[in-house]
Amino acid sequence: MKFLQYSVLPFLLVIVILSLSGATLAHSHGDFLHCLSFHLANSSTISKVIYMRNNPSYSSVLNASIQNTRFSTPATPKPLAIITPLKTSHIQSTIYCSKKHGLQLRIRSGGHDFEGLSYVSEVPFVILDLLNFRAVKVDTKNKVAWVQSGATLGELYYGIAAKTKTLAFPAGICPTVGIGGHFSGGGYGILVRKYGLAADHIIDAQLIDANGRILDRKSMGEDLFWAIRGGGGNTFGIVLAWKIKLVPVPVVVTVFTVNKNLEQNVTKILHRWQYIAHKLPDDLYVDVGITKVSSSQAGKKTVQAAFMALFLGGVDELIPLVQERFPELGLAKENCSEMSWAESVLYLGRAPRTSLDMLLDKNVIPRTIFKAKSDYVKEPIPESGIEGFLSMFLEKEADFASMLMVPFGGKMEEIPENELPYPHRAGNLFQASYIVGWRKEENAESGKYISWIRRFYSYMASYVSKSPREAYFNYRDLDIGSNNISGYTSYQQASIWGFKYFKNNFKRLVQVKTMVDPMNFFRNEQSIPPLSSP
Repeated sequence: MKFLQYSVLPFLLVIVILSLSGATLAHSHGDFLHCLSFHLANSSTISKVIYMRNNPSYSSVLNASIQNTRFSTPATPKPLAIITPLKTSHIQSTIYCSKKHGLQLRIRSGGHDFEGLSYVSEVPFVILDLLNFRAVKVDTKNKVAWVQSGATLGELYYGIAAKTKTLAFPAGICPTVGIGGHFSGGGYGILVRKYGLAADHIIDAQLIDANGRILDRKSMGEDLFWAIRGGGGNTFGIVLAWKIKLVPVPVVVTVFTVNKNLEQNVTKILHRWQYIAHKLPDDLYVDVGITKVSSSQAGKKTVQAAFMALFLGGVDELIPLVQERFPELGLAKENCSEMSWAESVLYLGRAPRTSLDMLLDKNVIPRTIFKAKSDYVKEPIPESGIEGFLSMFLEKEADFASMLMVPFGGKMEEIPENELPYPHRAGNLFQASYIVGWRKEENAESGKYISWIRRFYSYMASYVSKSPREAYFNYRDLDIGSNNISGYTSYQQASIWGFKYFKNNFKRLVQVKTMVDPMNFFRNEQSIPPLSSP
């Protein structure tokens, strides 16, 4: 009787789920669920791992980490099921059953994909959500850590800060970003000039390939290990965890914010910043965020540039350095604050700093509706060019628009562009990113905002990299090209977007893909294609 109970119950549960799902569920989709349930072989596990559309928790699980609510509308395609694996074998079973029954697999860690590709597809698909794979293990003695792909940057930083104030990791400043996607695309942050990218400090990984094999750096080989550190997620396999090398930071760092607007000579100060920021000592990082704000003149708007900085040292050392190298900024001591490195992440991410617990808060950064693009700038933009793009921020569609200018130089200047798939290294003054948002009630008019950012991007063409016009993979943009939604995508077609993200590294990425996933199981609209596939 016990045998009957434990062997039949999963299948009875499947029958109930299928009947509740309705007759419209295709036969192959039912087969997928039968397959997965058979491999899980535990009825209590099934209810915690498989969320079908009829499940009361389906919508809350789906929406839990959708960060761009442009992809959370009634018209957005929904997955047939959401799989939230509790252990590695659940992931292997999901790969096997998805492949066997012809369903596309979308892999989600933090849900920050700018085009929603980690949780949206135009063909029948399931989501594999790594929300239960979020362990962080910090070894301060050896200055390393293991972090699983479902963890967030905030959870990683919190784990480091709980053990030490003199070690850090050079990744992004948004605490809710998922480790899996961020590391897979390279990952930069406020330590980029001092230490380079997050991917530069990955020393091992655990990956499940399209055949369900669990591989580490030694067993996967150096070509695949190279590819996963910047070549994009959902392409070569599912990275479960990453071993990272931590970097030293002082106990006390200094941050500052100085705001300048059109009435305060911001055009000339921005122009000067381009000549200075990438040449500063690599202990000092000064980025610029540009937005529309209210003017001191009642009822009028102006454009403001917020110069925000991290200095790996004390304020008394910082002030004379900036006054000598960048006097135009007018930095004063009252603009500065001393704090720990972990606190500086919250400060520069514009998050509340009531306590480091904010690093663990999934809602610390408001969710918005937006479209984004990116560029790399190799020559200073003339004042006339700066005036031109600043004036566009005064247009009505730019009420919720911003531009971020991230200085390079320092360590980024020292690393060859083929060291990892991320190629945007020496010769770049700064990375520029543009974003436009709108209110939920304006969704029906989203076209005018997307049109604005495309016009802005077109205007910037004269001042940014060319042949190719480079872009940052983690700021994904389907406007620059995409694969076919279903069927074969040629090398020529994929190279339209591939060379913009990866330059000549795209060729090696295709070779690795052809070697490790020739049937192109792991794929999306901007995944690396194999040279040929059925």
